[in-house]
Parts: sequence; C-alpha cells; structure tokens
Amino acid sequence: MNRPRIIALFVWAIVIAAFGQTAAAQPFFNVRDYGATGRKSDDARPALQKAIDACGKAGGGRVYVPAGEYTSGQLHLRSGVRLYVEAGATIYATLDTHQYDDAKKGALIYGEDLHDISLEGGGTLDGQSSYEWHLNTITDHYILANQRQMEATGKPLMRPFPTGFSNETVYPRMVLLLRCVDVRIAGLKFLRSRSWTINPYACKHLVIDGVYIYSSQKEGVWADGIDPDGCQDVHISNSTIETGDDGIVFYSTANWGPVLPTENVTVTNSRVSSSSSAIKFCDGNSLAVRNVTISNVTITNSNRGLAFMVFDGGIVENVVISNVTIDTRRFDWFWWGDGDAIHFNIKRRSEIDGRTYPNEPAAGIIRNVTIENVIAHSQGASGIQGHPDSWLDGIRLNHVRLFVSHGAEAPYESTAAAMTLKYARDVAMKDVDLRWEEPHAGTWKSGLIVDRVKDLLLEDMRIDAAPGSDKPVLLLIYGRLQVWICCMDLHPGDAIRGKSNQLCGSTSGRERRVALIQRCDRHFQLRT
Repeated sequence: MNRPRIIALFVWAIVIAAFGQTAAAQPFFNVRDYGATGRKSDDARPALQKAIDACGKAGGGRVYVPAGEYTSGQLHLRSGVRLYVEAGATIYATLDTHQYDDAKKGALIYGEDLHDISLEGGGTLDGQSSYEWHLNTITDHYILANQRQMEATGKPLMRPFPTGFSNETVYPRMVLLLRCVDVRIAGLKFLRSRSWTINPYACKHLVIDGVYIYSSQKEGVWADGIDPDGCQDVHISNSTIETGDDGIVFYSTANWGPVLPTENVTVTNSRVSSSSSAIKFCDGNSLAVRNVTISNVTITNSNRGLAFMVFDGGIVENVVISNVTIDTRRFDWFWWGDGDAIHFNIKRRSEIDGRTYPNEPAAGIIRNVTIENVIAHSQGASGIQGHPDSWLDGIRLNHVRLFVSHGAEAPYESTAAAMTLKYARDVAMKDVDLRWEEPHAGTWKSGLIVDRVKDLLLEDMRIDAAPGSDKPVLLLIYGRLQVWICCMDLHPGDAIRGKSNQLCGSTSGRERRVALIQRCDRHFQLRT
C-alpha cells in the first residue's frame, strides 16, 4: 500500500473516531429510566417531562422514547433537546384538559423562547380527537353563501363539532412553538389533532421534513396541518398532509405577540389533501406573507387548491408556485371552499360580516404572484378577484390547464364560468387552457369573464365554449363597456384559441373607454 493512501486512511480513521466520540458523548435520556412504563393506561407525563428537563439541564442531548404507548399532557421542551420518538412508539395526548396549560397555549408539545430543538423519529403523536354531529348552532359569515344554498335544498344543516363543544374550552394543538430558533421536525406521524397540528410563531430557521399529518376529512374541523405565523426561513418538504381543515397556511397575526411577517418560505416535494384549502395564504394577515416558493406539490381530494385571501389589511407578495397538480371537489357545506382550484380574494372584515371594527385597516394587497406549470381538475369556478380599492397587481398564469366538471353528488351547483378575473392590473395569461368536462351543469355560461382589468395579456389561450350555453366564451367588461370575443363560424362546443381571427365588437357601452384592443397572430391584448 502506498504512503499517500496510508496517510489518507489514517486521517479518515481519526475523523471517524472523533465523530463517534462526539456522538457517544452526547447526553442520552431514555424515558424508561425516568419511570415511563410504555402502557397507554399510565400517566407518562411526569416521566417524559423529567427526561426533558434533565436533558435541558445537561446542555442538550437526545430524549429517547422507545416503542410503547405513552399518554401525556402538556410537555415543555427545553433548549438543546432532541425529542426522538422511536418507530413503534406512540405518545397520546391525554383527554384530561386539566393537564394542559390553558385554553390559549394548550398543546401536547410546547416550546417558548428556545433554540436548537427537534422532534424526530419514526413514531407517532396522536391527539385522540373525536366529533359529534348535530344541527348547526353557529353563524359563519365566511361560508354564509354555502349555508344559504344548502338551506334552499331543504336539507337540515347538520355538521360535526369536537366532542364536548361548546362546554369544553381546551382544544390543544399538537405542537406549539413560540419564538424558537433552529427547529427541526422530521419523520414523525401526527394524527387526529384536536386543533392546529403544528403551529410555530416567530420561529426562525424552521425545517419540517418527511412528516405525515392526518385528521378526518369528513369531521376534523379546526385541525389544520401546518400554520407558520410570523416565521422566517421556513422549509417544508417531503411531507404528506391529509386534513379536515386547511393543509398548509401562512399567517401574519397578533395572536401570540407583535405582528410579524412570514417570509422566506419554501414548500416542495409534498402531497396535500384538505376539506378546506390545501395551501392558503391566510385571511389572517395583518402585515405580510412574502418571498414564498412552492414547487413539486400534488394537491388531491381538496375543497380548494391554492388560496390567496387577505381580510386584515396585510400584503401577499413575491410568490412563485410551479409544477403542481390539483384535484378539487365540493365538500360538505360547512367547509370553506367551492371545489375551486385557484382562489384570490381581498376583503375587509366589515364587508363580510357587516360588523364595525374600530381602526379597521384599508383593503390589503396581493401582488407579484406567478402560477405556472399547473394541471387542475375542479368542480368550481376559479375566482381571481381583488378589491375595488386594491386591485391585484402583477399576476401571471403560465402553462396552466384547468378542467371543470359538475359535482353530481354535491347538493348545489353555482359555477357560471370556468374562471373569473376581476379588479386586477398587469395580468398575463400565457398558454392557458380552460376546458369543460363531463358531467355537465346547466349553470355554465362562459369560459372566462374579465371584469375591470387593466393591462391584460392573453397569449396562446384555449377557452372552450360551455356546453349548452349561448354565452360568449370570453367576456371582457370594463365599466359599461362589454367586448365579446367569440367564434361566429364555430358550433357550440367548439373552442376559441389565441390565434383565432374572430373578434366580436362592443355590445354595449362606449368604445372610447378602451384605448387599444389589439389582436395579433399570437395574442389578444387589452389596454384600458
């Protein structure tokens, strides 16, 4: 053996030895050594907390939960603690609400002002949620339209509530982390949370990788998947989320302290299913959600696919969503959503519920959003809508295929257009297909309705005529002006394409309100 190779092997042996000594030197705390039995009927909270406290006092290390069943109330993490739940181990959240801090901060795993913490392993955390069905007793103004349509069917407004509602006051989260730095959550299964599953606030350098989150899509109200609020540098990857409520939600609220932006976020290589919104830029946004990249995501069996909602005056900006497949359908009436693949909505709270809010902020802002390389199958109209006082700005849809069908099993149908675009400026849609699929609905009218939009570019579009409708496939409205773009020589069911030579003129209003309607070989362009 030559001398350079001997030296290299010697150096490598030293490195391995040093690494092994470091790993061996890391404190190790087996919860069985602190009294945990691994029997579900026993209270494991004291033993688990003692192991966590001892690990934190030692400056950090691994708290090991071996195979078994452990029932526990609220556990308080410490800085430097790596809580490792082994495959075959399950930590059950106790149903004894007295074992949680309070209604606001109740959680199975809780951490505040910590650094260098992790929840890892191949094991399971189980919230043990259960639900009861009875007639609706609350008014949710945000889904009032759904309720009214349901009432018109004459069917009773039955819906699930968490067991014990409304006498029960504590519905613990699975994981609640406040102002923590360098956080890793990986490999674990989070099942049946009674409230939001993973809720970090003001956390920095947060990695969530390879987790599985589940709650009943039929009953699991309030059981969101992952809800970052005011967090920075967030990475979510390689995960599967199946939730009764929203899947991944970005907040910027004052729920836990000062309002902070959620920013610098990546979501990749994951699957999300939700009875509400799969991925949601939440209505609870008082400051900002920005600099977000979402790629290689599959959305299945959801009520709403991609949702952008601002109701509290905040900003959503600088978002790129690419390489996504979406499959949406209508769920029961009490869930938010209408089987829509893409949803933009800016409102003020007072405009939704009619109440007066002191110092209510102006309408929020959504700008600089790109959605590209998307194939979506939906049962509801995709609504891209700003606010009369705050128009959407800089929206791009590139290489999007949207197929709309009728949900025959749904109790009502409200889809009139495959897509609507309203209160927006600087919008470009390139290589976008809007198509209808069987079964058909009698409410369908137009493929695309554009209402009060400035600087619109439609390039290489295909818009199918709605089956059975004599309405235009593309209707452009600005003020009192309406421009129909149609193919007069085509038969019902034929499509309009960007290269079509047919451009119908104004049907009402004043043509001088439009400075330029330009048609070239590749696109229609509307400038007002």
